[in-house]
Amino acid sequence: MELTIVGCSGSVSGLDSAASSYLIRAPYEDTSFALVLDLGPGAFGALYRHLDPKRVDAIGLSHLHADHCLDLCSYFVAAKYSPSAPWPLLPVYGPTGAAERLARAYEGSLDDETLDKTRSAIAEQLDFRDWQPSQRVGPFEIRTARVEHPVESYAIRVDEVGGSRRSLVFSGDTGPCEALTELAAGADLLLAEASFLDDPDNPPRLHLSGRAAAETAQRAGVGALLLTHIPPWHDPLQVRAEAARHFDGRVELAVAGATWPT
Repeated sequence: MELTIVGCSGSVSGLDSAASSYLIRAPYEDTSFALVLDLGPGAFGALYRHLDPKRVDAIGLSHLHADHCLDLCSYFVAAKYSPSAPWPLLPVYGPTGAAERLARAYEGSLDDETLDKTRSAIAEQLDFRDWQPSQRVGPFEIRTARVEHPVESYAIRVDEVGGSRRSLVFSGDTGPCEALTELAAGADLLLAEASFLDDPDNPPRLHLSGRAAAETAQRAGVGALLLTHIPPWHDPLQVRAEAARHFDGRVELAVAGATWPT
């Protein structure tokens, strides 16, 4: 199983990176299976650096805030109108209401008739499916846990079935919570958001700091911690330094374009 950082900027796209997006690939049925987790602003274009987006086999959305899902609009445009269109129907796993969220984001008009036509057009390209506690997706067993965020938001665990049998957990956006710790237990890699600097006055149930991500990694006993979703107004090195004091294992920063064999 191989992880590629497509975009890792937090809350907004950044100077050197698109917003949240992660490509996970593994061998499957004599080829390679490509799963994309999140597709925030700028991520669809960045995806071309790593593979033809037509070759994506499934997309999973941690939640429906703009910085994690809005480039699905770009995917839809390419799937329907690019020279290689129409692309195969693509399964998209996400929170309840993802199809409606995309239709309203894509369509400038809120007229009911116009929205109905948009929903129908999108449904020809994207097969929206609500997250279940567990689902088999290609070579992966994917488990989810509802985490602490103002909207319906999920942490996502990806276990390769066969092959390397490696495991990766993506926190999504969340405040510190036991659900994330339990889902991440024993994982080879925790890909954790770290939107906040360590401050006792941080809003509760919203985001992790580097320290909170590290404490989660320590309790869960993961093999390594990869910090992501750091907004451009924070210094990533400070976030990493705060995390390193609270986790005994390897702590690294996600960098756009970097590849991690988990």
